[in-house]
Amino acid sequence: MEEIKKTCLHDRHVALGAQMTPFGGFDMPIQYEGIVEEHNAVRGACGVFDVSHMGEVLVTGPDAERYVNHIFCNDVRGIPAGKILYGMMLNDNGGTVDDLLVYKRADNDFFLVINAANIDKDVAWITSHTEGYDVEIENLSDVLGELAIQGPEAEAVMEEVLGIQCKELEFYTFKESLLDGKHILVSRTGYTGEDGFEVYADHDTIRSLWDALMDSGRAKPCGLGCRDTLRFEVGLPLYGDELAEDISPIEAGLSMFVKLDKPEFIGKEAVLKQKTEGTSRKLVGLELADRAIPRHGYEVLNDADEVVGHVTTGYRGISVDKSIAVALVDTPYTAKDTELKVRIRRKTFPARVTAKKFYKKSYKK
Repeated sequence: MEEIKKTCLHDRHVALGAQMTPFGGFDMPIQYEGIVEEHNAVRGACGVFDVSHMGEVLVTGPDAERYVNHIFCNDVRGIPAGKILYGMMLNDNGGTVDDLLVYKRADNDFFLVINAANIDKDVAWITSHTEGYDVEIENLSDVLGELAIQGPEAEAVMEEVLGIQCKELEFYTFKESLLDGKHILVSRTGYTGEDGFEVYADHDTIRSLWDALMDSGRAKPCGLGCRDTLRFEVGLPLYGDELAEDISPIEAGLSMFVKLDKPEFIGKEAVLKQKTEGTSRKLVGLELADRAIPRHGYEVLNDADEVVGHVTTGYRGISVDKSIAVALVDTPYTAKDTELKVRIRRKTFPARVTAKKFYKKSYKK
């Protein structure tokens, strides 16, 4: 049995009394005070997440830009240094190997941020496609930690508590600098629907920053429980739920991140066919009239009680106070306001197709 990993902040979580659970191969905090309290802290003020379980891969060399464009469905050609793009790595069938962020440091230098559960798979996949490209691949996942500082007060907390100037950062951009002599990378993306920042640094620096935030009382420690409720309410996908090896970005409604006008990328033919001919299923939002809570894997039924899909994520929406879900549903049943049902345990509950975004995002523009 593979030994579970710990982030550089594991002892801090335990000391705070966090509820810990395995996630992506790591022992991670699910909640401290409670999911609702932490969720509301991020929506209303500021929360901090330990996301040091995420993976980081550096791609450098003369062919770095051409290579990243080969394995990535978005288009990095011509974007300026300091810009970040979201997108996916696809398999030959158009399914999603992983969704990731690509940070462009220079034409020959790209920083890839990948999902924790996929680190080993992704690194193997990335290195297996380098033939014909003059690039070097370096897995930095074990040496870097990451904090996510999120919420409407995040900018003030970054500057006043951590001493990191970030006002000039636009959405989906980053900068690198020294903090107390240590190299840090700071970005403005977020996975909560609120304004927010990510800080990547060595483990000692991450511990120092976490301690400063805790001592200040300006940022509430938040676990992966509310990270999921926050991202779900604003329609952001989670790998393993809304995206997977057998779910394409076209099916997931993420076509805007698939640049079919690029000359080539792995999986292009498959997703081009899906875009041209349509797909047999799509991700949709569902709203239930009842307070019953749909969960991942629950069946979605039509009015003849035939199974036409399954829930990928479901909650009682904390910010919207509704029972809501995202579901992968057969295309004939995906029009807005289509009446469906969700089987929850042995009962079925009426549901209505809606948009996947249940709560308005408040990102910095």
